[in-house]
Amino acid sequence: MSDKQKFAIAAVGIFVCYFYFAIIQEKITRGRYGEELQDDGTRGERFTFVLALVGVQCLCNWIFAKAILIAKPQNQDTTPKVYYASSSLTYLLAMISSNMALRWVAYPMQVVAKSAKPIPVMLLGVLVGRKSYTLQKYLFVLLIVIGVVLFMFKEGKSSSAPLEQEGLGQLLLIMSLTMDGLIGAIQERMRQHSSPSAQHMMLAMNGWSTIFVIVPLLVTGEGMQFIAFATKYPQMLAHLATLALAGAMGQLFIFMMVSSFGALACSVVTTTRKFFTVLASVLLFGNSLTGRQWFGAILVFTGLFSDMLYGKKGATGVKPIQKPKDKNEAEELLK
Repeated sequence: MSDKQKFAIAAVGIFVCYFYFAIIQEKITRGRYGEELQDDGTRGERFTFVLALVGVQCLCNWIFAKAILIAKPQNQDTTPKVYYASSSLTYLLAMISSNMALRWVAYPMQVVAKSAKPIPVMLLGVLVGRKSYTLQKYLFVLLIVIGVVLFMFKEGKSSSAPLEQEGLGQLLLIMSLTMDGLIGAIQERMRQHSSPSAQHMMLAMNGWSTIFVIVPLLVTGEGMQFIAFATKYPQMLAHLATLALAGAMGQLFIFMMVSSFGALACSVVTTTRKFFTVLASVLLFGNSLTGRQWFGAILVFTGLFSDMLYGKKGATGVKPIQKPKDKNEAEELLK
């Protein structure tokens, strides 16, 4: 197989898997199941079991990482468990916050807001990870900040319940971004200590996250409620299984892209995918955007692409490489 064919297969795989993942995720979190009349006059029940949704994703990712390590064993991981436990907790909180936010904000807002992840990663990298960045990097991040503000800003209106709920959703997105920044800072310490492989990090972080999420599932009773909901609406299990499979397969193609062409080419593909995810959400789910929001989204993705193409040294093409410069490049892209 030629390099161009391998690149095309990996790129199409990432697009298809995560494109479908986004559609199923929005269908689960914002759709309704059944036709029963609710107290608010709407028909059908909403899926509100965010902990269960995140738990299933973490468990499936752990199984996937375990399968990779069994098929291709690697050197023993010497990373202290406290690093994995702390990064897993922040990773779990980031996932829960972003998934909960979908109950009150449209999917395009979640995608654009999460695209601003370089902001907290940079800030906490400076404060905690003792990193330094170029002026060019700060300018690209400033462009992202302006875009996110334009996208999420609401014109002055009288207070109402829907606006208050959307504000709660935006607050959850800010919390998710903060957790993303903490993850990056902790992982910088991990790399300085033992430089674990992406597969080991994926296995450990999802394993710890699965353990962490089991406790609140049992304490709050959400686990039993989720089982009752799944029994009542078995079609939801099909959606959940498809979501987990799409996520796992997407990770497989990301690893293929990173191992053959590096993180830069993979970043271009995944960022482009996010932009088309916003377009699909608008077209398929009726999440209309204002002119200001479109302009803000374009600024965000312009900042991301500029950072990828000009913020790093080296060529920007898709020439194949023998191995990734950093074993953890894939994990950065999977957050």
